[in-house]
Amino acid sequence: MKNHVIAIGLDAADPILLETWMSQGHLKNLQKLRQQGGYGRLTNMEYYKAETPWTTFLTGCLPQKTGYWSPFKFQEGTYEVESVEAYSFNEYQPFYALGDDYRVAVFDMPQSTLADKANGSQVLAWGAHSPQTPSHSQPETLLKDINHRYGKHPALHRDHGDWWDEGYLNRLENALKTGLQKRVGICKDLLEQEQWNLFLTIFGETHSAGHDLWYLSQPDHPLYPHRRVQKDSMLEVFEAADRALGEILADVPEDTYVVVFSVHGSGNNTTDVSSMFLLPEFLYRWSFPGQVAIAPGKPGTPPPPLELNPKRKTWTGEIWQRKHDANPIKRFLRRQLPSKFHPYLDRIFGAPKEDLLSPDQLREQDHAIFWQPTMWYSSFWSKMKAFAIPSFSEGYIRINLEGREPQGIVKPEEYDAVCEELTQELYRLVNPRTGESVVKKVVRTRQSADDRDPKLPDADLVVVWQETPADVVDHPTCGRIGPVPYRRTGSHRDRGFWIARGPQIEPGSTLPQGHGVDLSPTLLELMGAPIPEYMDGKPLLKQTAVTPTS
Repeated sequence: MKNHVIAIGLDAADPILLETWMSQGHLKNLQKLRQQGGYGRLTNMEYYKAETPWTTFLTGCLPQKTGYWSPFKFQEGTYEVESVEAYSFNEYQPFYALGDDYRVAVFDMPQSTLADKANGSQVLAWGAHSPQTPSHSQPETLLKDINHRYGKHPALHRDHGDWWDEGYLNRLENALKTGLQKRVGICKDLLEQEQWNLFLTIFGETHSAGHDLWYLSQPDHPLYPHRRVQKDSMLEVFEAADRALGEILADVPEDTYVVVFSVHGSGNNTTDVSSMFLLPEFLYRWSFPGQVAIAPGKPGTPPPPLELNPKRKTWTGEIWQRKHDANPIKRFLRRQLPSKFHPYLDRIFGAPKEDLLSPDQLREQDHAIFWQPTMWYSSFWSKMKAFAIPSFSEGYIRINLEGREPQGIVKPEEYDAVCEELTQELYRLVNPRTGESVVKKVVRTRQSADDRDPKLPDADLVVVWQETPADVVDHPTCGRIGPVPYRRTGSHRDRGFWIARGPQIEPGSTLPQGHGVDLSPTLLELMGAPIPEYMDGKPLLKQTAVTPTS
């Protein structure tokens, strides 16, 4: 006995934001769906919360079981970081790989794979944010046919820019709205082909809007009072997504289960600047007392105003131009000259024997993460007690452990003491604009130095930041770092939501609160499909509350 389920994800749509907008009369289709069915909140991983939610959803397993924590992998035995993109799915398949007995259609699911045992249609990386997978389909010609009929998504791999670039923000908003219009036609076409046991699609537009349009919408963002555009571009994209949702679901039979969800949310960006720059610079200064690499400031003085008019084309360029040079003339010219002239400064004024790797050097090596400051310090990692590794969310710290790292300097018997010392020093990092610590908590991922489980994350310590964005920090011995410009204005939160409508689901009801890992077994339960015993997640709606329709 099987049911028909339509599941639509609003990528990174935050429940607090949605609830507020619905209470104000916005998002009418989402509100209608909520009234027709049930609504509940979801939680997710408190750390690695940007990198892991989709893999957790797809497999029904937590990262501790899959071993997948990030699209970047620190290669043990080296000081190299490799881009691995999505989880391999070798051990655990996507939950919809159900074999011949279930017909499924999967459109634009991010960070997935073409599953051999999924019986139906699969299209990946048509317009997803950070798809971490090639643009391809099964059948192979399906994506080509979709692009021929509807065109490519104008924001695919083009939703990365900076908040001070008004032209980019306008292009992004228009591209996301256009993508949503195309998405409606594609989804309706797929739904009209047959009555699938499962139709699954994800709206990536809400994710992209949350990253780059956040400060134009939310008054508690530090940049909101300084925005040059007075319209709420993020709300406009979400309203377009809401209209798309209504159009796709307009003709769905009453006996079909409809689930709309997000596996993680969004808020003010508290991670990009802190994890990608402030943390690696702090660890450099902590490892080399008295030394600074980038953006020295004057502790004990009122911090300068926020950087509201960055001159460089990219955030990467803005950070690199703040590189500290002992020669004051060289330092002045680095700030004033276009980035393309920076290599000539070393030729004219000389370069230190040991120096940071520049983004240009990393780009020449075809390094995928050349733009992230964490990697600029990699030339010093072998000499540091601890160093920051690339991140899209929390701060990730690797201890330079003897016997594990090729030139490890922290002895195994010192591991616990170094972790504890560093943890206490991290709590001493203060935002001089608020007078409060920027660190909410520090999580240890290993119980001992000899814990070499390959499924543990690469980081030994995870720094969870406070909810207030920081562009500058002070430390009693390491001094002031910054201020520097903000990067993306929205980042992720460990909260999501789910709405379910269908037979035996009471209108206006409150659904059980669960974890993102519970969503895939819940969808399987609604379908009447078997739930693998290996899944960590549990169905949030039991079969006793659901009557199969066929």
